[in-house]
Amino acid sequence: MKLLVISDIHGSLFYLRKVIEIFEKNSYDKILILGDELYHGPRNPLPKEYNPKEAAELLNKYRNKIIAVRGNCDSEVDQMVLNFPIRADYNIIFWENKKIFMTHGHIYNIDAPLPMEDGDIMIYGHFHIPMIEKKDGKIFLNPGSISLPKENSLNSFGVFEDGKFYIKDMEENILMETKL
Repeated sequence: MKLLVISDIHGSLFYLRKVIEIFEKNSYDKILILGDELYHGPRNPLPKEYNPKEAAELLNKYRNKIIAVRGNCDSEVDQMVLNFPIRADYNIIFWENKKIFMTHGHIYNIDAPLPMEDGDIMIYGHFHIPMIEKKDGKIFLNPGSISLPKENSLNSFGVFEDGKFYIKDMEENILMETKL
């Protein structure tokens, strides 16, 4: 299983195109999207090449490869233009008898986790800051934001491959990694 993990696109066609190129070049199996697909939100500046309509069209081309959850900036109208489900607050995938919880982070995160067991993993976005942390036998991962990084972090995404999780910048340099 080779997964590309992205969060907080916020309608940036520029960064979405870049990450789709990375997806294609590296032959990932799926794209996990941790919310905030189209709208930039009232607290954020407009991201580079803000174009939610074209971003939706590009995402829809990959609808069979996407597993997504709802972010705090996602709404009913976003679901109306996206051809894959985004309305769940979290999703669960399984890997080697471990649960991998996907969520946006505004409801569930390291400080307010879902019901996890030792060894389980939670991946979330929302904060726009890449992070890998192990706490109480659980692993918490945040790939950062592809379009609007915060606190001097870089535009970044995550990769799940061969039992490891990597956080990479848009040039695919490894910023952080952990064995899962």
